[in-house]
Amino acid sequence: MAKPPVSATLFAYQVGFGDAFLLRFTYEDGRRRHVLIDFGTTSLPKHVPADHMVRVARDISARCTEGGNRLDVVVATHRHADHVSGFATRADGSGSGDVIRALKPRVVIQPWTEAEEAPLDWLGPEKSDPALAFARRRRSLEAMHEAAGQALEFVNTPGRRMAGAVAAQLAFIGEDNLSNASAVRNLMTMGGRREYVFHGADPKLGRVLPGLKVHVLGPPTLRQTETIRKQRSRDEDEFWQLAPKRLAEATASRAAGGLFPAADTFSKLPTEHRWLARRLDEANAELMLGLVRALDKQMNNTSVILLFKAGSKSLLFPGDAQWENWAYALNSSLAPLLDDVDLYKVGHHGSLNATPHSMWRRFGKRGTAGRPGRMTSVLSTKHGKHGSEAKRTEVPRRTLLDALEDQTNLHNTEKLPDDALCKAIEIDLR
Repeated sequence: MAKPPVSATLFAYQVGFGDAFLLRFTYEDGRRRHVLIDFGTTSLPKHVPADHMVRVARDISARCTEGGNRLDVVVATHRHADHVSGFATRADGSGSGDVIRALKPRVVIQPWTEAEEAPLDWLGPEKSDPALAFARRRRSLEAMHEAAGQALEFVNTPGRRMAGAVAAQLAFIGEDNLSNASAVRNLMTMGGRREYVFHGADPKLGRVLPGLKVHVLGPPTLRQTETIRKQRSRDEDEFWQLAPKRLAEATASRAAGGLFPAADTFSKLPTEHRWLARRLDEANAELMLGLVRALDKQMNNTSVILLFKAGSKSLLFPGDAQWENWAYALNSSLAPLLDDVDLYKVGHHGSLNATPHSMWRRFGKRGTAGRPGRMTSVLSTKHGKHGSEAKRTEVPRRTLLDALEDQTNLHNTEKLPDDALCKAIEIDLR
């Protein structure tokens, strides 16, 4: 086996509510290898210019090509906009995704749910007909995006009457779940080969990242866990069939010009009717919010979970993986890999359901300040965009932040100076 790298540098970019991490491995002879893990945002920091993501892309390009090196691997953990929107292209070639595409990465890694066609050696979601099961899964993803679009159309329709907090949550989650067509297409076609991975899969990076071992802890396929299969069945019954129909009905009258397009209309409803209109809008909004929350959870559970074993150190990048994704990994033969994690990219921007206690307890290198070899954690987030402090669902969750600050060396992109594009975190791998 090739000699492992001697050091690593993680460039954690300030992108607001999103993830963008460039991981650099440096070898004893000066060679470098670069891995870009996610590149997206749904809410930039307030102080940055509109072209911030292009500036970040150019900085990534400069760091990768310095000294004649290149971008070797792109990882898109899942399709949420806050993880892939930066890969979007423009017709004139000036998009942030165009900058990354020009680097011609050797390998693009995505979850198995994103593969266009099941390869011949596919371990598929079901034994009976993996290609057919896979096609059904893709239709489910398309239904997610359709439902998200319908929810946004509903909340943005002039004259709707609903609580501001409900409307804000509905708009944010719905927007995050919308498929960014150019970003998805760019990831499907950029660079060299593509690897669509699942728990235990071999991403075949031995030649691309010499001297490293890359373990895929998630997501599991539907063949690997009955829990996911049962969840999928329940979702098909309660969401994939009924929810799009319900959402379509809630927005259909506007698209068709109303039930009676030739009739006179009121710009303002009569007073005696307003209470009913508000109650109907609020009921529809609450229903839609529940549906897009379920949609959001399902998409997060397709997140790729990667653990890089480099020299004597282990680096964990779980995307937005939530409990259903982690449950399988934590009860698998790969679970002991979590005992020696040296660097943890905090899951799902610090949300309450992405750092399970059973995983946290396995981290053997966490401890109070001054502990030799103390674990490092890295968080990319933005306060006030998701969740509620009153309901103890705020992102990032305060109790998790307290634990990270107390038990690890925490680096939070939200605390970077206004003029800093990223934080460089150095890791000695020897």
